[in-house]
Amino acid sequence: MESIITLTGNVAYPITLDPGVWIFDDRKVDLNTYFEETRDSVDELEEYTKAVSKHWDQEIKEGARMPEERKVSKKEAILNGTFGIPFYPFLQNAEPRADARKVIFSTGEGEIELTLEEASNAVIGFSRNGKPLAGDGPATLYYGDGSNKDNPFKNIKRIIVE
Repeated sequence: MESIITLTGNVAYPITLDPGVWIFDDRKVDLNTYFEETRDSVDELEEYTKAVSKHWDQEIKEGARMPEERKVSKKEAILNGTFGIPFYPFLQNAEPRADARKVIFSTGEGEIELTLEEASNAVIGFSRNGKPLAGDGPATLYYGDGSNKDNPFKNIKRIIVE
């Protein structure tokens, strides 16, 4: 039960989070490269449509191609990777009420208070070098801009929306 994080407070749906299963989540991000990448807000449907159209056109013109060989297998990347997951989908699923203004991340040492917008951009770390966070866990908190990437907030135990 030490690895369970609750998201409660001024939300329509309190949520229980288990960082141990996030390794299987497609939304996970590689924390070694995530903060160096540039991200633009993108319309996911538009991007998907473009990708499918491009693939369809290619198959019509050239026929099907065998997938390229990957240098590093997914299994190897998972076994050795340092991962996090964006906090926004969890906050969105909890549905903060209209009067909610801030999110408090409770740790063993104290509390970190963020605005809803700052929390929406945050990333929760859950794995280092292929292993769950033991001493620093169950999760760590990174600002969305990566300004604390070398010194994240550790031991996130509870998340409270106020």
